[in-house]
Amino acid sequence: MVLLDGNKTSEEIKVEIEAAVRLRKETNKKIPHLAAVLVGTDGASMTYVGSKVKACARVGFNSTLIDLPEQTTEEQLLHEIAELNQDKDIDGFIVQLPLPKHIDEQKVLMAVDPDKDVDGFHPVNVGKMCLELPTFLPATPFGILELLERYKIETSGKNVVVIGRSNIVGRPMSILLSQKRKVGDATVTITHSRTKDLKSITKNADIIVAALGIPEFLTGDMVKEGVSIIDVGITRIKDESKKSGFRLVGDVHFDSVKEKSAFITPVPGGVGPMTIAMLLKNTLLACERKD
Repeated sequence: MVLLDGNKTSEEIKVEIEAAVRLRKETNKKIPHLAAVLVGTDGASMTYVGSKVKACARVGFNSTLIDLPEQTTEEQLLHEIAELNQDKDIDGFIVQLPLPKHIDEQKVLMAVDPDKDVDGFHPVNVGKMCLELPTFLPATPFGILELLERYKIETSGKNVVVIGRSNIVGRPMSILLSQKRKVGDATVTITHSRTKDLKSITKNADIIVAALGIPEFLTGDMVKEGVSIIDVGITRIKDESKKSGFRLVGDVHFDSVKEKSAFITPVPGGVGPMTIAMLLKNTLLACERKD
């Protein structure tokens, strides 16, 4: 069993990005600039945005954090997005989700300039992804592709099962792995809450991407020997034995599944760090497009 180390791999990617930024400085080219918009005080969102700001500093990017109060109106947020769209110094920006309930997330995501949509959520970029045109790939699926490639996990002709059909991970992951690409050419089955006899499907999978948001859902009796497991989930569950009072677990029951796995991502330290690394990679791409 080999651990797919997202911390180590993301650090390698950051070193590559840092070198590219250094070269841009030496040749008097523009330094990439990423902005993040945070509305409210959701703890997980604040932590995640903080990690993105630190990652920007790590690779030599400029970064801007726009921190808005919980009571910010939809109109005010859309005005902020319009300002970022017009700001020529900002190469890419993200609006941290989830947003407060009084704001329409879809309307907000639609308002982002597709050329600055480094999260890869805008319908224009999703459409380009589906048509295999150059675009920003959604950061988490992009990170999973990089892990599979860098660990030399063969996908061509393999049976891949994606558990979960979200627009952020499950659906784009199924599309990307089925395409004609270096990490692709797989036969992909996408499963969800209405799938019948899920176990019979997962037992035949060479690769499983678990992205359904239910802690420790995938267990050892649901997988075959030699499977490769990508665990996208992350949930806090109570654990009195921990100083914090909780522990982080994924959508995979790690201890039972690892016994059968050829490759498996840990939680934390697997997919999460890769998401931030690919957000940086998309921002560098956005900057390079302007050259």
